[in-house]
Amino acid sequence: MKIAAVRTIALSGATDDHGWPGGTDPNVQYNTLVEVVSDEGLVGLGSCYTTRALVEGALALLNPHFIGQSALEPQRVSETLRQSMFWLGRGGSVEHTISGLDIALWDLWGKALGQPVSKLLGGNYRDRIKPYASMLFEDPPRLAEMLQQQVERGFRAIKMGWRPFGRVSRKLDEQLIKTARETVGDEVELMVDAGASEQFWPHGIQWARETAKMLGDYGITWFEEALVPDDVEGFRQLRQTSPVLVATGEVLTRRQSFQPLITSRAVDIIQPDLTKCGGLTEGMRLAWMAADHGVLLVPHGWNTAIGVAADLALSAAMPVARWVEFQTSVPYIEELVLPRFQLDAEGLLRVPTGPGLGIELNPDALGKYARR
Repeated sequence: MKIAAVRTIALSGATDDHGWPGGTDPNVQYNTLVEVVSDEGLVGLGSCYTTRALVEGALALLNPHFIGQSALEPQRVSETLRQSMFWLGRGGSVEHTISGLDIALWDLWGKALGQPVSKLLGGNYRDRIKPYASMLFEDPPRLAEMLQQQVERGFRAIKMGWRPFGRVSRKLDEQLIKTARETVGDEVELMVDAGASEQFWPHGIQWARETAKMLGDYGITWFEEALVPDDVEGFRQLRQTSPVLVATGEVLTRRQSFQPLITSRAVDIIQPDLTKCGGLTEGMRLAWMAADHGVLLVPHGWNTAIGVAADLALSAAMPVARWVEFQTSVPYIEELVLPRFQLDAEGLLRVPTGPGLGIELNPDALGKYARR
């Protein structure tokens, strides 16, 4: 079975506020789906965290190395693309595009064999996993309302990030965390994302250390992106003194970018986004590299339902996985595929068991948000 074609689908019209300056336009286009079509008519579905224009530009480079390849060898084909792009873009939007193609190939392979991707990745250590509701910080009264909504929905873990945190005052930072803990109580896990990958992040190691100490006082589970993404030594120093777990990695691509964080034990958690970092193939390699160094892998999930399905498959196949990210009230996640993701009575998400990623695109949602 050979790869015959690649189709792209741009998502717009319901793009969620991502916390960046000017990020409230629902028509901004960041997520692009890819459909890899085999010469036997099977279609694999993937997702890239990159605009359609950049995906199409990357495909102009990649297709000569992609079309005609085996549709049943995602690891070899993805690595061939990566190696072939050595002088044309190591990482960035080219790697984001490879990520979507790789996810689509795993989905296609699973459909061809009639097996879920989680089994192809090595087998299921679990059939359910805890999602954490992922949301932006707001002012304390609004934050309390949003947190209560997630608890009522059934979430038993919630991550808050960006917006005013770290950008106004230490007094407000603590007020936000105090509000959150008082709202959800001690039985709900809370995580905090400073969002230091934002443009011109002003803080360094001293701020991160003092903030981590404050977070520890409120029983926060982890502190994410406390420092700019490439400050490996800063993360290593922070981890030495932090009373909470230290996490980062959502903007990195390729396993080589994560390697220094893992091998130097600079973090407790790496957070590769499978729609950016190289897809399920790189995610699997990273997961085992991390496990061998006592580092957890928690996939970054600020993307689409296809990304969430890939995260669930990888997390099912990793023995030490604990959480997956779930961005709430986002149509590209909650409406885009069938069956829709649903929390069970214990606040857990079930790993899809159907062939491939175990999902299909929802025609109604495509009619509203897709630009083919």
